[in-house]
Amino acid sequence: MQNYWQQTLSSAHQFRHDLHAHPELGWQEQRTASKIREALSSLNIPWRECAETGTLGFLNPNGSGRHIALRGDIDALPISEKTDKAYSSNHEGCMHACGHDGHTATLMATARWLKNVEDSLPGPVTLLFQPAEEGGHGAKKMIEDGALDGVDMIFGWHNWPALKMGQLVCPEGIVMCGNGTFEIEVIGKGGHASQPELCRDPVLAASAMVLNVQQIISRRLPPQQSNVVSITSIEAPSAATVIPERVKIGGSIRIATEQARQTINSLIQEICEQTAATYGVQAKVQIIPRYQATVNHNEQAQAVRDAWVKISDDHSLEHDIAVPIMASEDFSYYLKEVPGAFALIGADDGEDHHHPCHSPYYDFNDSLVEPVTKLYAQLVGATLP
Repeated sequence: MQNYWQQTLSSAHQFRHDLHAHPELGWQEQRTASKIREALSSLNIPWRECAETGTLGFLNPNGSGRHIALRGDIDALPISEKTDKAYSSNHEGCMHACGHDGHTATLMATARWLKNVEDSLPGPVTLLFQPAEEGGHGAKKMIEDGALDGVDMIFGWHNWPALKMGQLVCPEGIVMCGNGTFEIEVIGKGGHASQPELCRDPVLAASAMVLNVQQIISRRLPPQQSNVVSITSIEAPSAATVIPERVKIGGSIRIATEQARQTINSLIQEICEQTAATYGVQAKVQIIPRYQATVNHNEQAQAVRDAWVKISDDHSLEHDIAVPIMASEDFSYYLKEVPGAFALIGADDGEDHHHPCHSPYYDFNDSLVEPVTKLYAQLVGATLP
């Protein structure tokens, strides 16, 4: 039994390194899906395609206990890797900079272990290998394709380099915020830089909009709320002696509630239009909703914390990170449909795993595979190694 467990971990590490070397962006995960399906078939685990590049694996389908789903995301990011690892990305401009390769490998280790002890499972288990988490609404597509059919509850996790190795964050209620993006096109009247009075300068107007929009949080919303508005880009291509016709502004919001989203979106629209009027230009505002907040259910969040303490210790629940996390997750779609919980688990071991997610220097901490596989096994009631 112990030898099989060690083989399971070793196999998962190799699987992770292979995925890391061959990253694929959301909705393009053809090779990744093929590798997942080959591995499930080799374990005699039935599976079916879900949402194109997604895959569902099925264990103990006739079990009478509660049907539990476990999720791992599979997509990479459009980032050029700078880790110099032996298994670094072979795809220029694309890398697993968020650890989805590790999440997938951990779910595969769970699959291998649960198949070995399938007779001990009290109920059915569905393994969700989900594509397009990074802004592609993959969870929504998985649900639409029946991923949660018959499922009673669901669990998921994300490695978190800002936490010390083994620390767990799994609160009742909001764990990660919702998000959205916006684009503002400022339309003025261009001309010669020596004659600004004959122009309607969109650069000047855009600058004012940036300052005004950034004050929504500090002056228009209560400080007790967990919200963020960030201007992230300004595009005003021109020459040194030319005032351009148009400027584009891009930005992102993070919100704890849908009410806050509505308020912030309305304020962005109002502020930009009124600022535009002041400068004699036009402002066209486009709001793009993305993910809602990830809200844990109480019973399932407690189950995750209880299980984690058995693997680690009571101190693993102690942390100084502010909750909710301002990052977002499409796991929120699942938690709107069935009870469940999503956990953040620390990856910083004091060595080379402190680089934040979405950094070109980031690499998943392989040491997380073992404890999280044990966590998943506990949550579904399986025999532990």
